[in-house]
Amino acid sequence: MKSGKPFSQLGADATKEGKVMLWKITNTASNDLRVLLSTVRLIHVKFYKDIVTFALRKVLPWLCSLSSLSHGDLQMLLLLLLSVAPVVTACEPTTMSEAVVMEPPRPGGFLESSCGTGDSAASLDDGIVDTANESSEEESTGEREEEICARNEVTSSTKTTEVPAEQTLNTQTVNAQRPDSLSLPAAAAERNMWTSQYDAEVKLRMGESGLAAETPLTVNQMFTSAVERFGEYTALSWKEGEQQKSLNYKEYYQACRTAAKSFLKLGLQRYHGVGILGFNSAEWFISDIGAILAGGFAVGIYTTNSPEACQYVADNSKANIIVVENHKQLQKILQVEDKLPHLKAIVQYKDALKEKRPNLYSWAEFMELGRDEPDAPLDEIISSQKPNQCCTLIYTSGTTGQPKGVMLSHDNLTWTALSTSHHVRLTDATQAQESVVSYLPLSHIAAQMVDIWVTMRVGGATYFAQPDALKGSLVHTLKDVRPTAFMGVPRVWEKMQEKLKSVGSKSSTVRRKVAAWAKDVGLQANLVKMNPSGAVGRTPFSYHIAKKLVFKKVRKALGLDRCTKCYTGAAPITKDTLEFFLSLDIPLYELYGMSESTGPHTISRSDAFKLTSCGKELPGCKTKLHNPDKEGNGEICFWGRHVFMGYLNMPDKTEEALDADGWLHSGDLGKHDKNGFLFITGRIKELIITAGGENIPPVPIEDAVKEAVPLISNAMLIGDKRKFLSMLLTIKCQVNAETGSPEDELTPEAVEICRKLGSNATRASEIASGQDREIQAAVQEGINRVNEKATSNAQRIQKWIILDRDFSIPGGELGPTMKLKRPVVAKMYKEQIDNFYRELATPTTPDNPLPPK
Repeated sequence: MKSGKPFSQLGADATKEGKVMLWKITNTASNDLRVLLSTVRLIHVKFYKDIVTFALRKVLPWLCSLSSLSHGDLQMLLLLLLSVAPVVTACEPTTMSEAVVMEPPRPGGFLESSCGTGDSAASLDDGIVDTANESSEEESTGEREEEICARNEVTSSTKTTEVPAEQTLNTQTVNAQRPDSLSLPAAAAERNMWTSQYDAEVKLRMGESGLAAETPLTVNQMFTSAVERFGEYTALSWKEGEQQKSLNYKEYYQACRTAAKSFLKLGLQRYHGVGILGFNSAEWFISDIGAILAGGFAVGIYTTNSPEACQYVADNSKANIIVVENHKQLQKILQVEDKLPHLKAIVQYKDALKEKRPNLYSWAEFMELGRDEPDAPLDEIISSQKPNQCCTLIYTSGTTGQPKGVMLSHDNLTWTALSTSHHVRLTDATQAQESVVSYLPLSHIAAQMVDIWVTMRVGGATYFAQPDALKGSLVHTLKDVRPTAFMGVPRVWEKMQEKLKSVGSKSSTVRRKVAAWAKDVGLQANLVKMNPSGAVGRTPFSYHIAKKLVFKKVRKALGLDRCTKCYTGAAPITKDTLEFFLSLDIPLYELYGMSESTGPHTISRSDAFKLTSCGKELPGCKTKLHNPDKEGNGEICFWGRHVFMGYLNMPDKTEEALDADGWLHSGDLGKHDKNGFLFITGRIKELIITAGGENIPPVPIEDAVKEAVPLISNAMLIGDKRKFLSMLLTIKCQVNAETGSPEDELTPEAVEICRKLGSNATRASEIASGQDREIQAAVQEGINRVNEKATSNAQRIQKWIILDRDFSIPGGELGPTMKLKRPVVAKMYKEQIDNFYRELATPTTPDNPLPPK
């Protein structure tokens, strides 16, 4: 029934009525129940279907034994009574309203059975198991989750405990806990929204409408749906020599099933890991999904991990099988094999095996194991899987301690893929097939979500780059594939920027002038498009000329001529790089999220785009800012079905990340503008608190320095618990194509900048020595410009030093996604940092540069 009363008042009224009726039921003849039921139907209270298993198993049969009422009528009465929490009130008399007096129940009655722990409670289970199972089987997963959400609304409306104001900002309070005094069987206990147990189920954050209310799916359900809709469309494609090979969606799914049966034959246990260590490939995808179908966990391992780091991940996930790319990665596992008690087999998917060992298989041998295995055991496992169970582990990079295993459920993956594809407006293959290039580390959720799950959702095609993609071959793959969407971390876009500038510097004077004019036109035209408050008129004619003369040619040279969606994420990107590509009519849409949010939380798009903003949240997701300051900066918190289950075997860390109401605390600082765009302003753990108590986010200052001094590659601000700020700087250097390590030679762009400054330097070591006065003066001048914009003296950079080598992944200063490992850098360059603070000298000037040592 509907009522004009506020829902909170209805809950209070119904609670009072419910207490009275419950007392009457336990003290009246069965005929009076009909009268009571008529009274119940007059109460204007929203009915909710989902009552805990405990009630259906124990209370309903007991009421049936007291009266001749139909099962349906009694169930309606029971649903109302329990929805307003009379059982809790009866168990805890001190919480009752003073206006209602309840006498103790008769021995052996309903209240004793529900609250006690005696034999009578146990005996009630015996005759009703079939009824409970039947009820459970009749409900779909979506109905169960919808009912759980409904129950939470009732709990929220009747709860009297005060909630801190910051927890209620932009959200409805959700209470997922039961009173301690209500003793329930484990099977009937209400699910929490988080867990750290590998085999647990969680409550999904279902919504009442829109995408948040979509029926939850398992990975297998989403995959079989894709096969039905896109069976003959290309799913995966790669090059072997000069030959292009591919799998369509039907073949892809069958390969995953075969891999799953092979895993089972090798002894994969339920909820145990399958580690995957190697570069992106069809075998990587098939191993990942095969592990999930077989009931295990898909566990990506960073290819840059040391043997010890591989051991930690494999042991923590109880990996039964590890799939490696080649002999090099195989050696890492063999070095720690004796320290992996759960390991049963190793599979190598590229190159021929160089040695024969027990339980070591080539990819062909591995797939052959499951080819003729019966389907029934696998189908039984698949049918037992639930959307709210874990299927994937994403390990954090461990920049602040041991890596944490982020537990992602089936629903985390399938729902996030759905919401993301809707938000960025991807098209189904039946209309126009999307295509992406897979090259970013698949051990990171960003690459998995783009390359595997979102693409599967819309029937897109994933093309695999070569293993040396980040060493120079990526552009060739892009030109071959011509993707419709492309995701790049900031360093990828920066490398493209450097290459384009280098090529441009070698062009004729006329070409350079045309390019400069076109970039100016492009930037202005796109800034006008970006501004939602401006009156956007016709695109200027000069823009169309610039597009024909410059923009189309640049896009074609990069392989992005069909790409309508270029994304950047996983690390901060400078405004300079964003404006550079915007001037070339290539807007880079920033996205923001984390492993714990199954990847994206906010994404920019063409009609909702602002420079340096991460856009707006996905449909079905919510954002709140915790404890905002006077400028609106607060900790960014997430809510939605993309929020992870918890950290494997780390309940304390899980509780740190998720608050009592289920909000995920990101640890990032941010603010919203008046149009709802999210801007990241820093990270709490990275926040510098000076000796004077000033809170300073380092990233904006570091970005400002890199923008002011284009010669700078990386910058790290120092000053936590110090009297003033200082900074470590590196120069843009060439990178070794084989090892990925920085070399001493400067990049062509850096050499050109040096020449313009009057320096003849060609090596980083020449600049780091401190003898190149032109460069020292230019850097100081740039820092002076940054200092002039500081909001306080405490935010001014007082000292700096140029290091003799750039930061890198092999060097340990950067993580797999190019994020700066601040604690590592601070330890590596402790001597230089300590030199800053040995004595309070006057700030450096062009005439008095700080010596490097």
